[in-house]
Amino acid sequence: MEKLSGLSHLFMTIFLHNFSTFMVIPAITDVAMTALCPGLDECSLAIYLTGFQQAIIGLGTLVMTPLVGNLSDKYGRKTLLTVPMILTIIPLGILAYSRARTFFYVYYVFKTLTAMICEGSVHCLSLAYVADNVPEGQRASSFGILSGIGSAAFVCGTLSTRFLSTASTFQVAASVAVVAAVYMRIFLPDSIADDALSVPILSKEKLNVVKSKSDGGSAPKTLQIFKPMPSFEDMLSLLKTSSTFSQAAIVAFFSSLADVGLHASMMYYLKASFHFSKNQFADLMVITGIAGTISQLLLMPMLVPALGEEKLLSIGLFFSCAHMFLYSVAWSFWVPYVAAMFSILFVFSQPCMRSIVSKQVGSCEQGMAQGCISGICSFANVVSPLAFSPLTALFLSDDAPFDFPGFSIMCIGFASMIAFVQSMTIRAAPLISSHTVNNCNYAAV
Repeated sequence: MEKLSGLSHLFMTIFLHNFSTFMVIPAITDVAMTALCPGLDECSLAIYLTGFQQAIIGLGTLVMTPLVGNLSDKYGRKTLLTVPMILTIIPLGILAYSRARTFFYVYYVFKTLTAMICEGSVHCLSLAYVADNVPEGQRASSFGILSGIGSAAFVCGTLSTRFLSTASTFQVAASVAVVAAVYMRIFLPDSIADDALSVPILSKEKLNVVKSKSDGGSAPKTLQIFKPMPSFEDMLSLLKTSSTFSQAAIVAFFSSLADVGLHASMMYYLKASFHFSKNQFADLMVITGIAGTISQLLLMPMLVPALGEEKLLSIGLFFSCAHMFLYSVAWSFWVPYVAAMFSILFVFSQPCMRSIVSKQVGSCEQGMAQGCISGICSFANVVSPLAFSPLTALFLSDDAPFDFPGFSIMCIGFASMIAFVQSMTIRAAPLISSHTVNNCNYAAV
């Protein structure tokens, strides 16, 4: 608990940042529809632009997130965290000023460019920060608490949107994003890797140790250890070296493929099928957020010791599949609300997967490992909208080959099912970090 109390400033930083980014989600669909297709409930242009934006952002984060993670291993989490938190303010400020068609396109361009750095980076760095400061046995619960803080911000943000006008929503979001960046710079201490963890498995170390002379004597020689910044080849080597890591990477890809596809399709699907507006989207997200918060803050700390991270990962992915399939066959206005309650169980998957990954590397490579997984998720962010956005637009249009508006979401559910099946093959592996060293911040002696 002492370790967790030391993360209070990180939790507050993440809460404020997520509050500002999540509270605009229920409103952005209405803003896009009003700017691009005023007066209509179905807009193929908005769907295609959203899919194209997500693909470009995914392509950018595929490169940037592992790089940011690597750089944070070298220059510190706080330094690298500053960049995405400041860039987040820009697109929010644009729509806070105006939501007219011209300003929407300006927002669209800036959101695409800034999200290449921001999307996933804050989450990746916060996970690495927690791994720096929490022992291995407590990481799954700690990651769950971090996700729970994010879910709480999700609830508060979307609930605030329910009672604010669209203009006020973006103004408040921009203001909170500024507060988050300032709070982080003032109060958040930079993390220090735990000295009692492992030798990094990919470090290119050059050692000159004490050697015995042939005459029986010994002479001390300079100890020099040099660890360059990990490269793309290092990440590939990590995937090949650890079977558990590679299995988690496959789960991350298909899980992210499904999550991004659902996020891109669901709101347009609900708007076309049930005429959802900002308020209904907010209600749906509040239900999801409350269920996820309760689960991550209360249930997960009890279930991880009892079931283990591997089983809990599979349980979370199973219910993720179930809620996607339920969305796809929604026959009434109330079915999406029932599906949203499944989040009480499917939120287990991400914290468990990240905890499994964190145990496959040492303390000096947490940024690289989490960045590698985030990069794989970013690649899924590229593929997902290219595959599912045209499918969603087709089945919501009058030219659909058959009457099944939720067909694209059912296909998304099959992607999640692949992640579930793969997760069942993951077994607890020996911890790489069981071999301890005195310090991973090596220097010449």
